[in-house]
Amino acid sequence: MPKRCSLARSTAYVLGGAFSLLSLWCAGDWYNAFPPETSRNYVGRQTCAECHDSQMKSWHGSDHDRAMELANEETVLGDFEEATFSRLGLVTRFFRKEGKYLVNTEGPDGKLHDYEIKYTFGVRPIQQYMIEFPDGRVQVLRESWDTVRGEWFYVAPPDAPDLRLEPDDPTHWTGMAQNWNTMCADCHSTNLQKNFDLATNTYHTTFSEIDVSCEACHGPGSLHVELAESRSLFWDRHHGYGLSELKEGSAEHQIETCAPCHSRRTAIHEDFHRGARFADTYDPALLRAGLYHADGQILDEVYVYGSFLQSKMHSKGVRCTDCHNPHSLELKFKGNQLCTQCHQPGKYDSPTHHHHTDALGSQCVSCHMPSKTYMEIDDRRDHSLRVPRPDLTVELGTPNACNGCHTRAEETPAWAAARVRQWYGEKRSEDPHFAHALAAAQQGEAKGLDLVRQLLHRKAAPDIVRATATELLGNYRNQDSDRLCRESLADESPLVRTAAIRAMSAQLLQQFSSEIIEALSDPVRLVRLAAVRRLAENTELLTEADSRATFDRVLGEYRDAQSQMSERAGTHLNLASLEINLGNLGAAQDSLRAAIRLEPYLSGTRDQLAQLLERSSGDPAQIRELREKEVDLLERDSKLIPGNLYPQYRRGMLLYLLGRQDEARTAFENACEIFPDSFDCWQALSLLCVDQQRWKQAAEALKQMYRVRPGDPSIAGILRRIDEGKRKTNDE
Repeated sequence: MPKRCSLARSTAYVLGGAFSLLSLWCAGDWYNAFPPETSRNYVGRQTCAECHDSQMKSWHGSDHDRAMELANEETVLGDFEEATFSRLGLVTRFFRKEGKYLVNTEGPDGKLHDYEIKYTFGVRPIQQYMIEFPDGRVQVLRESWDTVRGEWFYVAPPDAPDLRLEPDDPTHWTGMAQNWNTMCADCHSTNLQKNFDLATNTYHTTFSEIDVSCEACHGPGSLHVELAESRSLFWDRHHGYGLSELKEGSAEHQIETCAPCHSRRTAIHEDFHRGARFADTYDPALLRAGLYHADGQILDEVYVYGSFLQSKMHSKGVRCTDCHNPHSLELKFKGNQLCTQCHQPGKYDSPTHHHHTDALGSQCVSCHMPSKTYMEIDDRRDHSLRVPRPDLTVELGTPNACNGCHTRAEETPAWAAARVRQWYGEKRSEDPHFAHALAAAQQGEAKGLDLVRQLLHRKAAPDIVRATATELLGNYRNQDSDRLCRESLADESPLVRTAAIRAMSAQLLQQFSSEIIEALSDPVRLVRLAAVRRLAENTELLTEADSRATFDRVLGEYRDAQSQMSERAGTHLNLASLEINLGNLGAAQDSLRAAIRLEPYLSGTRDQLAQLLERSSGDPAQIRELREKEVDLLERDSKLIPGNLYPQYRRGMLLYLLGRQDEARTAFENACEIFPDSFDCWQALSLLCVDQQRWKQAAEALKQMYRVRPGDPSIAGILRRIDEGKRKTNDE
């Protein structure tokens, strides 16, 4: 880039006030000369480096720079000199041949094959290796290199740490869970175009740059370059620098620019402009059970965004670059100096505050950002920046930072809670803590509804917390929960509005349909998609021509959102559900068949297709074949994920539909033993025992139903059936 650019910028800053009128005139001329934002092009890091040398030097060698690279002498860190790694009877061999890096391991057919390593993935503390297949899939090996210890290790699925994965398992290295194109690529490359072809089940994925380069964060740079190379002394008044403003703009814009790759989320639109509103392009995961603990601490691999949204730092306007260098990704300061940028060192970086004298215990992050290990060796800190709450551990079983270090038998959570009270007094600034509301509502407890109501009326509570609480109202769906949903429809947060639409009952949807129809015109795409999905359940509510036209337009947005992940079965299950509601049974069947073709191991899909075929008078033999296969898949899932109720319960239901009643009864008995508080399991067992005239067992199951949900009206109905059946058979 010509040196006159930097001179022009310096001159503009000095003379900016004097030439303000000239600047406005020039800006108007530029506005007509340059293309709109959507037509900006990627120019590549070398173009950026011509003017931004210091940033380029800082970025070079960073985790973003080395997010993904071609496998060669400079990039491969693992031992490929005839090294072997053995696990559960499978021996994987790493070697070199004719300048290539190769691995001999189990392929999708269960046999050993030689594969060429095409790419490296990451650099610290883990480097993984990727293999490209003829259909365009790029798969990530689970055998990985520990760059700290210098040894091979295995990244196991978190729910199956000691299991030998079969080749047809989705978590096998050749399965969908290890597919780079879908699971990894958009956050490890710049300007990624996935280009999945559903008809042929192939990928034609491309990217502008192989790693996370300048334009991955700043957006395409062609307009910026045109503005910089122009003859004017000034930037454009409409386009500014021609890039999204991440340094001096709002904290939220910067945070939401980082969020796509540092969050658990689902894409709902293909075109994310850096600095744009996050909920127009992504659906972020809320603080759901299985992802987060009830108090919002990290549990599953959720990255950073959902945690940071809970923090006081976020509410005070702290942004990512207050702590992290955006180019090197290093922390701006070492140790507690990072925190004492804002917090008084004399007050907080002192034993009078942290009550520790050892190096580890006196670090702010030890208490306020405890870490959890993912991928076997990768420690990641919780960015909710919370106060340790061992008292919540005592009450709810959530973890706490104190007992992360203090693990001796006498150092119990109750002991830690007593120490905290001794040091800081009885009152906690976060109380009443949202954990109580979320924990109760997740279980559908009666008290949870009142706790959620109180939480939603605390406007100081973070949006993601209130959205999570609103979503949990769906566990109640009664008049009280619907009243709260309706109130939340007017909330300022799009996350809360979306959750309210999803959680409301069908009765509320009908009663206040005009408000949901209004949501079709919400300025935030995420809210519009939630509204159209619910209105599709009851399209007769769209009585006006204008509302129908708006519905059809947003319905197109919904279909486009689903197309972002057209290679996943979940997309086609969503579309099938939509088409069923719209009465398009043929289209629904097509979507279900696509789901089965893409992920044949996914349970639930064949049963849905069987139900549709029954409704359309399908072939009974085909229906039975689908359900028989579904039973096998559910039996597999019951063994792989024994803590999940669905496969246990659904398998019993399918066995009943197939006429295999004794097997169905055994399945329900097992489910009731594993899930003794499941009303549905006890109900299914009781009804099946009634059919089999097993009156005593039916009555025992009925007692358990009453224990779990004493006011349920179905209990009286089953009791009448038992009494009538016993009288008819003279069986006491």
